[in-house]
Amino acid sequence: MVSVTSMAHRILKYVPFVLVLIDLRYEGVKCGKTVDVESHLEMGKKLLAAGQLADALSHFHAAVDGDPKHYMAYYRRATVYFAMGKSKSALPDLSKVIELKPDFTAAVLQRGNLLLKQGKLDEAEADFKKVLNSNPNDKDEKEAQSQLKKSDEIQRLVVEARAHFDRRDYSTAVVYLDKVIETCAWDVESRDMRAECFMQMGEMAKAITDLKATSKLRSDNTQAFYKLSSIYYHLGDHETSLDAVRECLKLDPDHKQCFGHYKQVKKLSKQVQSAEELIQQQRYGDAVSKYEAVMKTEPDVPQYVQQAKERICHCLSKDQQGAQAIPVCSEALEFEPNNVNVLKDRAEAYLQDEQYEEAIKDFESAQEHSENDRQIKEGLERAQRLLKQSQKRDYYKILGVKRTAQKREIIKAYRKLAQQWHPDNFQDPEDKKKAEKKFIDIAQAKEVLTDPEMRSKFDQGEDPMDPESQQGGHRHQHFHGFNPFQGFNPFGSGPFSFKFSHN
Repeated sequence: MVSVTSMAHRILKYVPFVLVLIDLRYEGVKCGKTVDVESHLEMGKKLLAAGQLADALSHFHAAVDGDPKHYMAYYRRATVYFAMGKSKSALPDLSKVIELKPDFTAAVLQRGNLLLKQGKLDEAEADFKKVLNSNPNDKDEKEAQSQLKKSDEIQRLVVEARAHFDRRDYSTAVVYLDKVIETCAWDVESRDMRAECFMQMGEMAKAITDLKATSKLRSDNTQAFYKLSSIYYHLGDHETSLDAVRECLKLDPDHKQCFGHYKQVKKLSKQVQSAEELIQQQRYGDAVSKYEAVMKTEPDVPQYVQQAKERICHCLSKDQQGAQAIPVCSEALEFEPNNVNVLKDRAEAYLQDEQYEEAIKDFESAQEHSENDRQIKEGLERAQRLLKQSQKRDYYKILGVKRTAQKREIIKAYRKLAQQWHPDNFQDPEDKKKAEKKFIDIAQAKEVLTDPEMRSKFDQGEDPMDPESQQGGHRHQHFHGFNPFQGFNPFGSGPFSFKFSHN
């Protein structure tokens, strides 16, 4: 039987060999990893040089994962971030490079420049001073000195800008902030301050530009979205306002200002949308009511009051309510005299109200601002024909009915006038002659206005009873050889021998 001591001695003989094998295996793995990282770095450099940034970034990610302490992997990845315009992502990588290799001057200088653009002046100055104290080459030394001097100047400009802002001298503050942002393009605080200055100065478009920039530069910038939403709302752009306030609530669902503003914008937006849907359905009366509600919801924002009046003007004009449309359209034009749509709608309302000369003026004004608008051209030609027609014979006026009168109203008016002006009612030769002419006009008016085709022509400014206005000089076939007295009796009792009875 083998003793325990003898067995232990045999095992111990093999321990050195086992340790050597383990050490060799570890060295192989380490060597393999190093080769793999270097391979990723080399491939990343080639792709970067070829402009294939996304692919290069993938290789540098792999290099960092393969060796988290390889400073050059971080530096190369930061270079790609810069090339992709993702400077914010580059900053942590540059900081990691400096942590791993504090004497890497190029990384320190790049981080300083990046911090300067972000407006972090104290941190930027610390990096520039570090470069100057590291025995740099001439190029890096010159750049560090220049940037340090620039940073000192910007510190002074920021102080001046703040002082003028606090004194509400916004235009002067903007002058200083322009100079600051020229260098510190990613400085959120300076852009926020300049946006506030622009808002106070009433230059909303410029304020929007700065606020959009700050909303991207700072990922949690709820205040920028709130201000953007407020500006768009007061400019009358409720849809964009709604988009902006929703972005605010995505970042902070409990944001009190954004939530309160959201409810107001949502309410008005829903009213406007509903009104526009009613217009599409040609329910003009209901649409007018909706836009009146819009004015009650937001009476203090001129843009919404103006929009409501503009659309009410349009609805009334489309609904053949010319007399009601004219004053509303005129109010809308006081705010915006060259609004082509309102000019066209008021022109149509004037036509409905038989104010042809005023309609012509509005169509001509609209044409000055929209020369190629076919609708304006056709409307102007129609207004000119109707004016000419009104100076001759107006069948609506002959019967004393409105242009919107229904056939039943037309026949009723005709019967009343036919009874009044029938020639048999007059004994005096002059009176009879006058009555005959009037009676013919009444009969022709009834014939034209109860015939859909002839009435349509007349409404377009063409007189179906006038040979000069007909193509080829022919009258409408209904009145070829027209004799209103031949067998005529609108009440059905024989020519000129009827009695009128009244219940």
